Amino acid sequence: MNNAKFLIVSCWVVLIFAGNTLSAAEADTALLNGKIWTGESATTFVQAIAIAGNRVMATGTDEEIKKLIGDSTKVIELNKKLVTPGFNDAHIHFLSGSMILSSVDLLATTNLSEMNEVILDFAQKNPNKQWLTGRGWKYGFFEGGMPNKKHLDSLVPDRPVFLRAYDGHTGLANSKALELAGINRDTRYTGFGEIVKDANGEPTGAFLEGAQSLVSEVVPEASREEQLSALRQGMKYVASLGITSMQNANGDVEEYSLYQTLYENKELTLRFAMGFSVGAETTEQEIADFIEIKNNPTDPAWLKGQAIKFMVDGVIESHTAIMLDPYSDIPVDDRMQAHNWSIPVDQYRQLVSRLDIEGFQLYTHAIGDLAVRESLNAYELAISEASQRGDTLKRRHRIEHIEQIQADDIPRFAKLGVLPSMQPIHADPGTLDVWSKAVGEERLPRSFAWQSMLQNGATLVYGSDWPACISGNPMRGLHSAVNRKTMDGQPPEGWVPEQRITVAEALSAYTVNSAYASFDEKQKGKLVPGLFADLVVLSQDLFTIPAMDIHKTEVVMTMVDGKEVFERSSEP
Repeated sequence: MNNAKFLIVSCWVVLIFAGNTLSAAEADTALLNGKIWTGESATTFVQAIAIAGNRVMATGTDEEIKKLIGDSTKVIELNKKLVTPGFNDAHIHFLSGSMILSSVDLLATTNLSEMNEVILDFAQKNPNKQWLTGRGWKYGFFEGGMPNKKHLDSLVPDRPVFLRAYDGHTGLANSKALELAGINRDTRYTGFGEIVKDANGEPTGAFLEGAQSLVSEVVPEASREEQLSALRQGMKYVASLGITSMQNANGDVEEYSLYQTLYENKELTLRFAMGFSVGAETTEQEIADFIEIKNNPTDPAWLKGQAIKFMVDGVIESHTAIMLDPYSDIPVDDRMQAHNWSIPVDQYRQLVSRLDIEGFQLYTHAIGDLAVRESLNAYELAISEASQRGDTLKRRHRIEHIEQIQADDIPRFAKLGVLPSMQPIHADPGTLDVWSKAVGEERLPRSFAWQSMLQNGATLVYGSDWPACISGNPMRGLHSAVNRKTMDGQPPEGWVPEQRITVAEALSAYTVNSAYASFDEKQKGKLVPGLFADLVVLSQDLFTIPAMDIHKTEVVMTMVDGKEVFERSSEP
């Protein structure tokens, strides 16, 4: 860390014994001469902060905090840099994202040429890999929004390749992968999804939703040690983005056990809450296992599993999101008209009521406006049943994504206490060409309706959906939330600009509100005395720079539990 950013002075620790109680007489760490947004309100800033152990000891002016500095206090000179509470990604798929870091990572590609370059480079550098797998291509790369196996065959004809779209809802396989999976014109899939076939009945290599399993099931599984290694790499990556907590939007007992191992080895460098996946095929034993973990968390400050994740529909780009009215880019959509739910609505309602009684917090993936409405209906029914039982349990059920919504459903979030958990990066106009055509002009004003949610009293919660997104960086999400433009400023007036929100509102959704979303607001989310010392130092002042420069901001330092877990070595 160079002198232009920080001046660090380290000394000895002094402790005072009062009777049998050991208490800190001085701060372990003091951060001075900064602009610290505490999260208490849009305009609450302090100059300095003191940390004792793993918690905020005090905040105030430099002069006030200097009184807490002793011989052993580590002093960090901020040079007027902005400090905020650590980012809490409220919707992430951390294991799959971490695995991508060592696979074909297409998330940063912006066109077909870049996609080809990354695939070819990875193939050349990994000649011994049996399968080439990865994620990140965009629908807009291909004419009509859907790719063909012939494209991958032209790049890698001799090895099986299977690449998921950036949103994870569509997969593309080359001919070699189809051959190894035994998929041909006679192969059928009857679950939630589809094998895309051409006019002659031949598989194109594209698979929608659950049909991707026909290929993924024959891909060699990563070993437990490979998964742990990927998570270690993933923790370093998200620390560099200022992420100090996350809420996983899928998972099972095996994945939870990976985080337990990291916790037991004292390797966790972020706080983790698991949402366990439940669907039409979930067994009674699996539910019993989830209940056991919920009732006996590993360590609520670091690792817990108190939530259930449902998925009721797909995505708009592939017409698998469930909409009230037909899609605008096709005359008739048989999949939409048939309402091909990921889980039958009746079964979903029953599971919502049952798992609500068990005391789980519930997440539901719902992107189409009809899917959102049915999710609200299911929650409303469960809340009504609880009221009739005299159940006073605090409920913070959530709906994830909400890319389309009917106007009369927006006020229901605040009324029911349901949290809109949304991912601003998905509204990047650079990825929305296929999406917008499917939605149509009439529905656009209700697209990613963040401002409407806030105006109607909802508690807006933000995450990234990494790796089902073009970037897991909160700065990109903040850019989209505040500007609703691409990074090069398109469209000039903003995409559905009436749904933009302020910097403070967006930061709150990533910090204060995200802590509330996991029942942790008394432990983290703000920089106030008594709460965990989880914070991030930024290279620019988000509150004063031009809004279009937000995405250029970098993390200078990330601190979790009062300890530095990331430090940028040079000026960005």
